[in-house]
Amino acid sequence: MAVIVEAAARILEAHGHEGFSTNAVAERAGVSVGSLYQYFPEKDALIGALIVRETSRLIDDAEAAQAQATGRAALSALIIAAVGHQLRRPELARLLDFEEARLPFDAETQRVGDGFRAIAMAILARSDLPRQPDREIAAQDVMAIIRGIIDAAGVHGETDQRKLASRVQRAVFGYLNTKA
Repeated sequence: MAVIVEAAARILEAHGHEGFSTNAVAERAGVSVGSLYQYFPEKDALIGALIVRETSRLIDDAEAAQAQATGRAALSALIIAAVGHQLRRPELARLLDFEEARLPFDAETQRVGDGFRAIAMAILARSDLPRQPDREIAAQDVMAIIRGIIDAAGVHGETDQRKLASRVQRAVFGYLNTKA
């Protein structure tokens, strides 16, 4: 199954949505279309599995960010993880962002999204970060700031993770009313 999901990623990266088909994925994975359909009954199920795989990697990095000693360090590590996630395979990330907006969330996709939001809320609860009037809204805003700047950078083909992370940190810490 992992071979099929990776084949889907490579087809999307190389050919975009126009070249993405179950036949192309099966050929790239070295399996029959029938075998592919045993695991993924439709193209959207395959894309959903790819979204979950990629987003789960981000969640793993976000969970590691929580281990930082301070809220500031954890939030910085979370931003660095998000930047790294988006720029590791930028074309794939952009295409999957589009697909995430298009597809209805299944339970697994929802779980991953909720996990990232919970991590952001836990980090914002740290005592060294300014207290927010509504931590849930602050977490949503922080996630939107992170995603917005990173997505825009990806569209423009930016590749310098350090500079991008620095800009995102300034925006997030400015929003939270703290110094970067």
